Amino acid sequence: MLLNREKVDFLHLPTPIEYLPRLSEELGIQLYIKRDDLTNLGVGGNKLRKLQYFLYDALKNGYTMLLTVGGAQTNHGRLTAAVAAKYGLRCAICCVDNYPNEVSANILLDRIMGADVILEAPKEGVSEGKQLAELVARMKEKYEAEGEKVYYIPVGGSNELGILGYYECAMEITAQAKEMGLGDARIVSTVGSMGTYLGLFCGLKNENSNLSLTGVCISPWSDDPQEHVMKYFNKVKEFYGEDLPLKAVPADFDVTQDYTWGAYNNPVKEVRDMVCHVARTEAIILDPCYTGKTFYGLVEMVKSGKIAPGETVIFLHTGGLPGINTPFHRLGFEEDLIDGVTVL
Repeated sequence: MLLNREKVDFLHLPTPIEYLPRLSEELGIQLYIKRDDLTNLGVGGNKLRKLQYFLYDALKNGYTMLLTVGGAQTNHGRLTAAVAAKYGLRCAICCVDNYPNEVSANILLDRIMGADVILEAPKEGVSEGKQLAELVARMKEKYEAEGEKVYYIPVGGSNELGILGYYECAMEITAQAKEMGLGDARIVSTVGSMGTYLGLFCGLKNENSNLSLTGVCISPWSDDPQEHVMKYFNKVKEFYGEDLPLKAVPADFDVTQDYTWGAYNNPVKEVRDMVCHVARTEAIILDPCYTGKTFYGLVEMVKSGKIAPGETVIFLHTGGLPGINTPFHRLGFEEDLIDGVTVL
C-alpha cells in the first residue's frame, strides 16, 4: 500500500465537489468543481495536502524550521508559513525574484504569519536553479548558525514524498464521484511544479479508478511535457519500489502546454476576463496565475472538441486567491474594471 506513510492530519476532509449549473449549461458539459481552495489553513490551497506529510517528517526528526522556495508570490510558500505557524516552527521562503515594490498579497500573508521572505534578484548569466540552490545553502547555513535545525521543502512540495497528498486526493475524489453518480468523469487539473498532477495520476491509476485526468500547464517546459512527467514518475517509482507497481509510458500522461501564454504568472487580459466570467456566473474566484489559465484551457478544450459535448468534468480548484492582489495582476484588473466604479 503506497499510503503507509504517516502524516499530521490537520485538514478538514473531504473538500466538497459542487455542481456548476450555469457554466454547465453555457458550455454544454456537466461541470463540477473540487474545492481544494477551501482547505483550512492560511487562506487554503492544494499544497496543504502535501505539507501534512512534510510536517510529520520534520517533527518526527526534530526539525525546528521549515525552509522552502518559489517565486516572490509563491502560494506554496504562504501555506508552508501557515503550517509552520500552526505547529510552532520558524519558516523562511527563499525566492530568486525581484521585489514587487510592496508588501502585498502572499508576501503580506507570509509576514503576518511570521515567515522570513528572502528575495534575491536574478543574476545575469546564472541559471535560476543554480542561483536558488546557492541562496538556499547560504540561508540554511545562517539559520543553523542561529541554532535552528532546517527542514528543506522543494518548490511546490513536488518531490517523491509530496505526491502522497494528491495520491490520497485521487482516492477521495473517486469515492465522492462514485457516491454522486459521476461515473467516468474527467478531472482537469493545473500543472505547475507537477506534484499535484503526478499524485493524482498515480492515485487514479494505481487504485484502478474510473476517472481520467487532464493536466493544463500554466508555464512552458523546456522539454516535452510528457517526457517531463515521465522523469518525475521514474523518480517516484524508484523511491516507492514495490509499493507502486504502476507502469507508465509518456503517452499515458494527458498534459497540454497550449494555454501557458508563454510564461509563468504573466498578466493576460483573456485570463482576467475568464476569472471575472466565472465569478459572475458561479460566484467562485479563480486566480490569474494557476486556476484562471487552467479554466481558460478547459473552455478552449470544450470549444475544440477535446472535451466532448455532455462530458462530465471535475475542475480542481487549487486555490491561489491572494495572487489577484499582486501588483501587476491587481493593476490589470483595476484597468479592466474601473468603469464600474462610481465615485459620487
